[in-house]
Amino acid sequence: MTHAGQSIQELHARYRVQARWTATLRTRLLDLSRLSSTARVLEVGSGTGVVASETAGTTRAAVVGLDIDPQALRFSRSLYPALIHVVGDGFKLPFADDVFALAYCHFLLMWTHPAVEVLREMRRVVRPGGHVATLAEPDYGGRIDFPAELEALGNRQAERLGAQGADTQIGRRLRHLLVEAGLADVHGGVLGGEWGAAPEPAELASEWETLAQDLAGAVPGKMLARFREMDRRAWSERRRVLYVPTFYAVGEVPRPK
Repeated sequence: MTHAGQSIQELHARYRVQARWTATLRTRLLDLSRLSSTARVLEVGSGTGVVASETAGTTRAAVVGLDIDPQALRFSRSLYPALIHVVGDGFKLPFADDVFALAYCHFLLMWTHPAVEVLREMRRVVRPGGHVATLAEPDYGGRIDFPAELEALGNRQAERLGAQGADTQIGRRLRHLLVEAGLADVHGGVLGGEWGAAPEPAELASEWETLAQDLAGAVPGKMLARFREMDRRAWSERRRVLYVPTFYAVGEVPRPK
C-alpha cells in the first residue's frame, strides 16, 4: 500500500518500523507452519520487501513478494534480489490453486474492499493443511491517547483515514473475516502494549511523517506542531500512552474429508 506524498524511501522506513512491531508474532507463525525447504510462502502486498526479506532470512522456503505497485517491487528487487517478485492484484492472484504452504499479508486489509475476497484468494492458492495469516490490522475505534489533550489528534487521524477509504475498525472483525473466507481452526489476538522510554528518534519521526500525510489539509500546520510538542513533552515526562489495538488472525486451509 503506497501513501500519497511519501517517497519510496520514506515508505520503506515506515515499513521497517511496522515490521519491528510484529517480529515476535511472525516467528510464532513460521514455527506453526513448519516450512520445509521445498515449501513456498507468499506475502500479498509486500511493498518494499521488508517483511518478505525477513521471512526469507528465517526459513528455508522460497518466498514470493506480490504487490500491485511496480515501483515498490523495483525498489524491493534492488535490495532483496533473492526474493521472487511478482506484480499482481490481491483480488486476482496470478497463481494456480494449492501452490503455497503459507500466505500472509501485513497491514494491508484495511485498504482492501471487500477484504474477505482477498482472503478467499489467499486461501485458494494455499494447499490444504497450509495457513493463511493476517499480520496485522489496526482498530482505531479502540485507540487510547494520554494525556487527554492528545485524544483529538487520534480522532482526527481516524476520521481522515476513513475519508481516504480505510476501514478503521477492521481489526475487531479480522478473525470473523477468516472464518467467512472458509478457513478452519481460526484463532487471533491483539499485539500487546508496553511503555517505557520514548521510542527511538527514527520511529517517532516516522510516526509524525505518517501523521502529517494523514492530516494534510485537515489540521493547520501550527496546530499539528503544537500536538507534536505535546507528544514530545509527554514522552519525555514518561506520561505518554498511545495504543491502537492491532489484531492478527491465522487460519488453516481445510483438508479434504
